[in-house]
Amino acid sequence: MRAVPAALWPAALLLLPLLAVPLPAQQAPAPAKVAQEPPEATSLLGMPLHRPPLAPETRDRLEQQLADARADYTRNPLDPDRIIWLGRRTAYLGRYREAIAIFSEGAWKYPEDPRFYRHRGHRYITVRELDNAIRDLEQAAALVRGRSDQVEPDGMPNPYNIPTSTLQSNIWYHLGLAYYLQGDFEKARAAYLECLKVSTNDDMLVATTDWLYLTYRRLGRPDEARKVLRPVHEHMRILENHAYHRRLLLYKGELPVDSFLNVQSEDPVELATYGYGVGTWYLVNGQRERALAMFRKLLEGKNWAAFGYIAAEAELARYNIQHRDRKER
Repeated sequence: MRAVPAALWPAALLLLPLLAVPLPAQQAPAPAKVAQEPPEATSLLGMPLHRPPLAPETRDRLEQQLADARADYTRNPLDPDRIIWLGRRTAYLGRYREAIAIFSEGAWKYPEDPRFYRHRGHRYITVRELDNAIRDLEQAAALVRGRSDQVEPDGMPNPYNIPTSTLQSNIWYHLGLAYYLQGDFEKARAAYLECLKVSTNDDMLVATTDWLYLTYRRLGRPDEARKVLRPVHEHMRILENHAYHRRLLLYKGELPVDSFLNVQSEDPVELATYGYGVGTWYLVNGQRERALAMFRKLLEGKNWAAFGYIAAEAELARYNIQHRDRKER
């Protein structure tokens, strides 16, 4: 596919001036104030969301990786792989809006490359722009139709350094999630069934099966939900999606719900994954108040980019709308 000539790139992509404003003469500087960054997003409950905090050593490592990616991009800004890595490394630091702009640059230069829509769609989910996410991910799905799949390299590798997902599985997975978050469970079901076709290892199988199971439960189709659990068993070869695996064992009745209530983990994404699974288990089993309490507790976590966190927001937003409508009747 042809690249857009550099001479036609928007000037805004090339001009990044740095401004410095001197203090007036003979005026003592005011005490330094730490300016808060503008929010990266607005939650589905209407709250501003600022960049999630990072441990200093994590931030240093991610900043260095971003600097390396930026240097690579600068050497060849026409290389689509370098654009993608610049966007991914930017997003890992919580700079989601900037990452979206980088993926938009890639989509403008290479409009037939599905990877830019896949990654931008993911980050549109992060910032709660679900219509934009669906538009991008549907475009990505159309572009990969009829093509062979490809392994997607990990930006944050698992302990085994073995990638577990592919381009197509990530497109369908994120598209299903965007529909699910909007409450369009029928379209989510269709996307997750497509995702199952390209979930070729146990890690992707449990992640896809988990959301498909929940989708069937939300559609009021418990028999079909039980059928998707049949391939799940205790001794699956799981490299990274342990939380999804354990959630599925909960749904099968092989783990008690109490075993999830005091999970010890330093990973806020894992905690959000467990929390949303337990909350939804309460919800589909008729324990709405316990479910709502779990969703509210989950939103006390630190990483609002976690899918479990976003899903908890969506549940509470739907409940608030339903509760308001009942009061107005």
